[in-house]
Amino acid sequence: MENNTATDTVTLLDGGIGRQLLQMGAPFRQPEWSALALIEAPHFVRQAHEQFALAGSDILTTNSYAVVPYHIGKERFVADGSSLAALSGQLAHDVATQFGCQVAGSLPPLFGSYRPDLFVEEKAHALLRVLVDALDPYVDLWLAETLSAIAEAKVVLDMLLNDKRPVWISYTLQDGNPSPAGKPQLRSGESVPDAVQFAAEHGAAAILFNCSQPEVMAPAIDATQQELHHLGINLPIGVYANAFPAQRKDAQANLSIQEVRQNIDPSGYAAFAAGWHQQGARIIGGCCGIGPEHIAVLHTMFKKNV
Repeated sequence: MENNTATDTVTLLDGGIGRQLLQMGAPFRQPEWSALALIEAPHFVRQAHEQFALAGSDILTTNSYAVVPYHIGKERFVADGSSLAALSGQLAHDVATQFGCQVAGSLPPLFGSYRPDLFVEEKAHALLRVLVDALDPYVDLWLAETLSAIAEAKVVLDMLLNDKRPVWISYTLQDGNPSPAGKPQLRSGESVPDAVQFAAEHGAAAILFNCSQPEVMAPAIDATQQELHHLGINLPIGVYANAFPAQRKDAQANLSIQEVRQNIDPSGYAAFAAGWHQQGARIIGGCCGIGPEHIAVLHTMFKKNV
Protein backbone atom coordinates (compact mmCIF):
# COMPACT_ATOMS: atom_id res chain seq x y z
CA MET A 1 0.00 0.00 0.00
CA GLU A 2 1.38 3.41 -0.95
CA ASN A 3 1.97 5.78 1.94
CA ASN A 4 -0.03 8.94 1.24
CA THR A 5 -0.28 10.96 4.42
CA ALA A 6 -2.04 13.84 2.70
CA THR A 7 -5.11 11.82 1.75
CA ASP A 8 -5.22 8.89 4.17
CA THR A 9 -6.78 10.11 7.38
CA VAL A 10 -4.97 9.17 10.58
CA THR A 11 -6.64 9.39 13.97
CA LEU A 12 -3.91 10.46 16.36
CA LEU A 13 -4.02 9.09 19.87
CA ASP A 14 -2.14 10.52 22.84
CA GLY A 15 0.88 8.90 24.46
CA GLY A 16 1.56 7.17 27.75
CA ILE A 17 0.06 9.30 30.48
CA GLY A 18 1.70 7.37 33.32
CA ARG A 19 5.23 8.04 32.14
CA GLN A 20 4.30 11.59 31.29
CA LEU A 21 3.15 12.14 34.88
CA LEU A 22 6.47 10.74 36.10
CA GLN A 23 8.33 13.03 33.71
CA MET A 24 6.36 16.03 34.98
CA GLY A 25 7.22 15.34 38.61
CA ALA A 26 3.72 14.26 39.64
CA PRO A 27 3.29 11.88 42.58
CA PHE A 28 4.23 8.51 41.10
CA ARG A 29 5.26 5.17 42.51
CA GLN A 30 4.36 1.51 42.44
CA PRO A 31 1.90 0.01 43.03
CA GLU A 32 -0.43 2.98 42.50
CA TRP A 33 1.25 4.01 39.22
CA SER A 34 -0.71 6.71 37.39
CA ALA A 35 -3.60 6.54 39.89
CA LEU A 36 -1.46 8.23 42.54
CA ALA A 37 -1.73 11.58 40.77
CA LEU A 38 -5.53 11.22 40.70
CA ILE A 39 -5.46 10.63 44.44
CA GLU A 40 -2.94 13.28 45.50
CA ALA A 41 -2.54 15.87 42.73
CA PRO A 42 -5.14 15.67 39.94
CA HIS A 43 -4.01 18.99 38.47
CA PHE A 44 -1.01 17.10 37.05
CA VAL A 45 -3.39 14.80 35.18
CA ARG A 46 -5.14 17.78 33.63
CA GLN A 47 -1.78 19.24 32.61
CA ALA A 48 -0.71 15.96 31.01
CA HIS A 49 -3.90 15.87 28.95
CA GLU A 50 -3.30 19.49 27.93
CA GLN A 51 0.23 18.67 26.78
CA PHE A 52 -0.98 15.84 24.54
CA ALA A 53 -3.80 18.00 23.17
CA LEU A 54 -1.35 20.79 22.35
CA ALA A 55 0.87 18.23 20.61
CA GLY A 56 -2.00 17.40 18.27
CA SER A 57 -3.79 14.37 19.69
CA ASP A 58 -7.28 13.81 18.33
CA ILE A 59 -8.18 11.55 21.26
CA LEU A 60 -7.36 11.88 24.94
CA THR A 61 -7.43 8.69 27.01
CA THR A 62 -8.76 8.78 30.56
CA ASN A 63 -6.23 8.20 33.32
CA SER A 64 -8.21 5.23 34.63
CA TYR A 65 -5.70 2.53 33.72
CA ALA A 66 -4.49 2.02 37.28
CA VAL A 67 -7.88 2.44 38.98
CA VAL A 68 -8.09 -1.28 39.77
CA PRO A 69 -7.47 -3.25 42.97
CA TYR A 70 -4.16 -4.53 41.59
CA HIS A 71 -2.80 -1.00 41.81
CA ILE A 72 -4.73 0.88 44.46
CA GLY A 73 -5.70 -2.05 46.71
CA LYS A 74 -9.01 -3.77 47.28
CA GLU A 75 -10.18 -1.54 50.15
CA ARG A 76 -9.43 1.70 48.33
CA PHE A 77 -11.06 0.40 45.17
CA VAL A 78 -14.25 -0.41 47.05
CA ALA A 79 -14.25 2.96 48.79
CA ASP A 80 -12.91 5.25 46.06
CA GLY A 81 -12.69 3.34 42.77
CA SER A 82 -15.84 4.84 41.32
CA SER A 83 -15.01 8.42 42.30
CA LEU A 84 -11.42 8.13 41.03
CA ALA A 85 -12.55 6.72 37.69
CA ALA A 86 -15.16 9.48 37.41
CA LEU A 87 -12.48 12.07 38.16
CA SER A 88 -10.29 10.64 35.41
CA GLY A 89 -13.21 10.97 33.02
CA GLN A 90 -14.02 14.52 34.09
CA LEU A 91 -10.42 15.71 33.71
CA ALA A 92 -10.08 14.24 30.21
CA HIS A 93 -13.51 15.56 29.20
CA ASP A 94 -12.75 19.08 30.38
CA VAL A 95 -9.51 19.26 28.39
CA ALA A 96 -11.04 17.56 25.36
CA THR A 97 -13.86 20.10 25.33
CA GLN A 98 -11.35 22.93 25.47
CA PHE A 99 -9.25 21.59 22.59
CA GLY A 100 -11.87 19.90 20.44
CA CYS A 101 -10.68 16.34 21.08
CA GLN A 102 -12.60 13.16 21.78
CA VAL A 103 -12.29 11.10 24.96
CA ALA A 104 -11.46 7.40 25.06
CA GLY A 105 -12.44 5.64 28.26
CA SER A 106 -9.52 3.44 29.25
CA LEU A 107 -10.61 -0.03 30.34
CA PRO A 108 -7.44 -1.74 31.59
CA PRO A 109 -6.46 -5.32 32.31
CA LEU A 110 -8.27 -5.83 35.60
CA PHE A 111 -5.75 -8.07 37.32
CA GLY A 112 -2.44 -6.65 36.14
CA SER A 113 -0.69 -5.88 32.87
CA TYR A 114 0.87 -8.83 31.01
CA ARG A 115 -0.77 -11.27 33.43
CA PRO A 116 -3.37 -13.36 31.61
CA ASP A 117 -2.68 -16.07 34.19
CA LEU A 118 -4.29 -13.90 36.88
CA PHE A 119 -7.51 -13.25 34.97
CA VAL A 120 -10.67 -14.46 36.74
CA GLU A 121 -13.78 -13.99 34.63
CA GLU A 122 -16.15 -14.40 37.59
CA LYS A 123 -14.57 -11.41 39.32
CA ALA A 124 -13.91 -9.35 36.21
CA HIS A 125 -17.49 -8.28 35.51
CA ALA A 126 -17.97 -6.54 38.86
CA LEU A 127 -14.67 -4.67 38.61
CA LEU A 128 -15.31 -3.58 35.05
CA ARG A 129 -18.83 -2.44 35.93
CA VAL A 130 -17.41 0.10 38.38
CA LEU A 131 -15.19 1.64 35.71
CA VAL A 132 -17.81 1.64 32.96
CA ASP A 133 -20.48 3.24 35.11
CA ALA A 134 -18.11 5.92 36.43
CA LEU A 135 -16.68 6.82 33.02
CA ASP A 136 -19.97 6.64 31.15
CA PRO A 137 -20.90 10.37 31.26
CA TYR A 138 -17.54 11.52 29.93
CA VAL A 139 -16.38 9.30 27.07
CA ASP A 140 -16.97 9.26 23.32
CA LEU A 141 -15.59 5.75 22.84
CA TRP A 142 -14.25 2.85 24.87
CA LEU A 143 -10.63 1.71 24.65
CA ALA A 144 -10.02 -1.70 26.22
CA GLU A 145 -6.25 -1.73 26.22
CA THR A 146 -3.22 -3.87 26.99
CA LEU A 147 -5.33 -7.01 26.81
CA SER A 148 -3.15 -10.11 27.03
CA ALA A 149 -5.83 -12.71 26.29
CA ILE A 150 -9.03 -13.14 24.33
CA ALA A 151 -10.90 -13.76 27.60
CA GLU A 152 -10.15 -10.19 28.67
CA ALA A 153 -11.65 -8.85 25.46
CA LYS A 154 -14.71 -11.06 25.89
CA VAL A 155 -15.67 -9.49 29.22
CA VAL A 156 -15.49 -5.98 27.76
CA LEU A 157 -17.42 -6.78 24.59
CA ASP A 158 -20.08 -8.65 26.54
CA MET A 159 -20.59 -5.76 28.96
CA LEU A 160 -20.72 -3.10 26.25
CA LEU A 161 -22.80 -5.11 23.81
CA ASN A 162 -25.68 -2.61 23.89
CA ASP A 163 -23.58 0.53 24.26
CA LYS A 164 -23.93 2.72 21.18
CA ARG A 165 -20.41 4.10 21.38
CA PRO A 166 -17.50 2.44 19.54
CA VAL A 167 -15.54 -0.19 21.47
CA TRP A 168 -11.89 -0.43 20.47
CA ILE A 169 -10.04 -3.59 21.45
CA SER A 170 -6.28 -3.26 21.90
CA TYR A 171 -4.13 -6.33 22.50
CA THR A 172 -0.58 -6.52 23.83
CA LEU A 173 1.87 -8.81 22.05
CA GLN A 174 4.75 -11.03 23.01
CA ASP A 175 7.97 -9.07 22.62
CA GLY A 176 10.97 -10.35 20.74
CA ASN A 177 10.57 -13.28 18.36
CA PRO A 178 6.81 -13.85 18.66
CA SER A 179 6.90 -17.62 18.23
CA PRO A 180 9.03 -20.41 16.78
CA ALA A 181 6.99 -20.15 13.60
CA GLY A 182 7.40 -16.37 13.48
CA LYS A 183 3.67 -15.77 13.96
CA PRO A 184 2.57 -12.88 16.18
CA GLN A 185 0.95 -13.90 19.45
CA LEU A 186 -0.72 -12.27 22.42
CA ARG A 187 1.09 -12.55 25.73
CA SER A 188 -1.23 -15.46 26.52
CA GLY A 189 0.23 -17.37 23.57
CA GLU A 190 -3.03 -17.10 21.62
CA SER A 191 -2.59 -16.20 17.96
CA VAL A 192 -3.29 -12.73 16.61
CA PRO A 193 -5.66 -14.08 13.92
CA ASP A 194 -7.74 -15.83 16.60
CA ALA A 195 -7.81 -12.66 18.72
CA VAL A 196 -8.78 -10.54 15.73
CA GLN A 197 -11.50 -12.95 14.69
CA PHE A 198 -13.06 -12.93 18.14
CA ALA A 199 -13.05 -9.15 18.47
CA ALA A 200 -14.28 -8.55 14.92
CA GLU A 201 -17.14 -11.02 15.23
CA HIS A 202 -18.26 -9.75 18.64
CA GLY A 203 -18.69 -6.06 17.97
CA ALA A 204 -15.29 -4.37 18.14
CA ALA A 205 -15.20 -1.14 16.14
CA ALA A 206 -11.41 -1.20 15.74
CA ILE A 207 -8.51 -3.59 16.39
CA LEU A 208 -5.36 -2.15 17.94
CA PHE A 209 -2.07 -3.29 19.45
CA ASN A 210 -0.32 -1.50 22.31
CA CYS A 211 2.21 -1.72 25.13
CA SER A 212 4.63 -3.86 23.15
CA GLN A 213 7.85 -2.96 21.38
CA PRO A 214 7.60 -1.12 18.06
CA GLU A 215 9.46 -3.95 16.34
CA VAL A 216 6.67 -6.52 16.89
CA MET A 217 3.82 -4.41 15.56
CA ALA A 218 4.34 -4.86 11.81
CA PRO A 219 3.71 -8.64 11.78
CA ALA A 220 0.56 -8.09 13.87
CA ILE A 221 -0.75 -5.51 11.41
CA ASP A 222 -0.18 -7.90 8.51
CA ALA A 223 -1.87 -10.77 10.34
CA THR A 224 -4.82 -8.52 11.19
CA GLN A 225 -5.22 -7.33 7.61
CA GLN A 226 -5.21 -10.92 6.38
CA GLU A 227 -7.71 -12.13 8.98
CA LEU A 228 -10.12 -9.25 8.40
CA HIS A 229 -9.94 -9.85 4.65
CA HIS A 230 -10.65 -13.54 5.24
CA LEU A 231 -13.65 -12.64 7.41
CA GLY A 232 -14.91 -10.05 4.96
CA ILE A 233 -14.95 -7.44 7.73
CA ASN A 234 -13.52 -3.95 7.31
CA LEU A 235 -12.30 -2.43 10.58
CA PRO A 236 -9.71 0.25 11.34
CA ILE A 237 -6.36 -1.00 12.63
CA GLY A 238 -4.38 0.90 15.25
CA VAL A 239 -0.97 0.80 16.89
CA TYR A 240 0.50 2.52 19.93
CA ALA A 241 3.76 0.94 21.03
CA ASN A 242 5.83 1.48 24.16
CA ALA A 243 9.48 2.41 24.64
CA PHE A 244 10.32 -0.45 26.99
CA PRO A 245 13.04 -3.04 26.46
CA ALA A 246 11.75 -6.48 25.45
CA GLN A 247 9.70 -8.00 28.28
CA ARG A 248 10.21 -11.60 29.35
CA LYS A 249 7.24 -13.92 29.10
CA ASP A 250 7.05 -13.97 32.92
CA ALA A 251 7.38 -10.18 33.22
CA GLN A 252 5.26 -8.35 35.78
CA ALA A 253 4.81 -4.88 34.33
CA ASN A 254 3.46 -3.50 37.61
CA LEU A 255 6.35 -4.67 39.77
CA SER A 256 8.83 -1.86 39.12
CA ILE A 257 9.29 1.38 37.21
CA GLN A 258 11.17 0.31 34.12
CA GLU A 259 13.72 2.26 32.15
CA VAL A 260 12.81 3.36 28.65
CA ARG A 261 14.88 2.84 25.52
CA GLN A 262 16.93 5.84 24.48
CA ASN A 263 16.70 4.93 20.78
CA ILE A 264 12.91 5.42 20.74
CA ASP A 265 13.19 9.18 20.39
CA PRO A 266 10.55 11.17 18.45
CA SER A 267 12.20 10.72 15.06
CA GLY A 268 12.92 7.04 15.67
CA TYR A 269 9.35 6.39 16.75
CA ALA A 270 8.02 8.33 13.78
CA ALA A 271 9.95 6.04 11.44
CA PHE A 272 8.13 3.05 12.90
CA ALA A 273 4.80 4.90 12.68
CA ALA A 274 5.36 5.70 9.00
CA GLY A 275 5.80 1.99 8.36
CA TRP A 276 2.62 1.10 10.26
CA HIS A 277 0.71 3.66 8.24
CA GLN A 278 2.07 2.26 5.01
CA GLN A 279 0.84 -1.18 6.10
CA GLY A 280 -2.64 0.21 6.68
CA ALA A 281 -2.80 1.39 10.29
CA ARG A 282 -5.04 4.45 10.58
CA ILE A 283 -5.13 4.89 14.38
CA ILE A 284 -1.66 5.72 15.70
CA GLY A 285 -0.32 6.98 19.01
CA GLY A 286 1.98 5.94 21.80
CA CYS A 287 2.04 3.98 25.04
CA CYS A 288 4.53 3.94 27.95
CA GLY A 289 7.48 6.25 27.34
CA ILE A 290 5.93 7.98 24.31
CA GLY A 291 5.35 11.59 25.24
CA PRO A 292 3.94 14.79 23.75
CA GLU A 293 7.18 15.38 21.87
CA HIS A 294 6.64 12.12 19.99
CA ILE A 295 3.00 12.94 19.27
CA ALA A 296 3.97 16.38 17.95
CA VAL A 297 6.25 14.77 15.36
CA LEU A 298 3.49 12.36 14.35
CA HIS A 299 1.10 15.28 14.03
CA THR A 300 3.48 17.05 11.69
CA MET A 301 3.98 13.90 9.64
CA PHE A 302 0.34 12.87 9.31
CA LYS A 303 -1.63 16.08 9.64
CA LYS A 304 0.30 19.02 8.22
CA ASN A 305 -1.08 18.67 4.69
CA VAL A 306 -4.61 17.62 5.64
